[in-house]
Amino acid sequence: MINIKTDKEIKIMMHGGKILAEVLLAVMDNVIPGVSELEIDALAERLIREKGGESGFKKVDGYSHTICVSTNDVVVHGIPTNYIFKEGDVVGIDCGVYYEGFHTDMAETRRVKSKYLSPISKRDQDIDIFLKNGKKALEAGIAVAKSGNKIGNISKSIQDIVEKEGNYSIVRTLIGHGVGRELHEEPEVPGFLIGKISDTPNLIPGITIAIEVIYNMGKKDVIYKNKDGWSISTKDKSISGLFERSVLVGENGPIILTK
Repeated sequence: MINIKTDKEIKIMMHGGKILAEVLLAVMDNVIPGVSELEIDALAERLIREKGGESGFKKVDGYSHTICVSTNDVVVHGIPTNYIFKEGDVVGIDCGVYYEGFHTDMAETRRVKSKYLSPISKRDQDIDIFLKNGKKALEAGIAVAKSGNKIGNISKSIQDIVEKEGNYSIVRTLIGHGVGRELHEEPEVPGFLIGKISDTPNLIPGITIAIEVIYNMGKKDVIYKNKDGWSISTKDKSISGLFERSVLVGENGPIILTK
């Protein structure tokens, strides 16, 4: 069942989304050489509480952290460890805020850079192009998340941009989702088109969804890593990227809740 949010519920989610966006921006600014994944996790927890929210991810059964950290070949659900970031790492941070009964969800990926200017290698250039591709795909997916369209319009928009050049691939086993009273609600929001657009769910005003771009520099295949039951990585050990925003399907177009 797809839940349509009331005006009051939307206002709550907008406030929770604002908290999340501010926290994630601050967290990403601290993903620098010499800082550990666990330090970033603790920072996110502290900032969320200071702003009056709660960790959404800690409400997931069996998960005890505020963020998921996807470093280099980790795709999603990476458990924070003592790993210390170094220059050139590709780090995705996925975070959720629970505020007054509602969840919002958001993720961002960056290449780790020192505060000092250093030569940019060919690898760095390739990664920057890869990350720009994912951000562009996210923006395209959000742009078509409007009344009158279907979930398939979002899926196709994301897939077309990511796979246009033939170098990158969308992960097929991980998808976006509805978000609200639960962290994961209906409808499913794949970053790739399954069947015909006309056969996918309608986008109706009041629907809130987490649009995700989950993609790899290499092939689409993924595996579980570290035997922790959570961390999923690329099978070919290629770099992965993750971009996500919580979005409201509004009467006059999409509204980014985590902005």
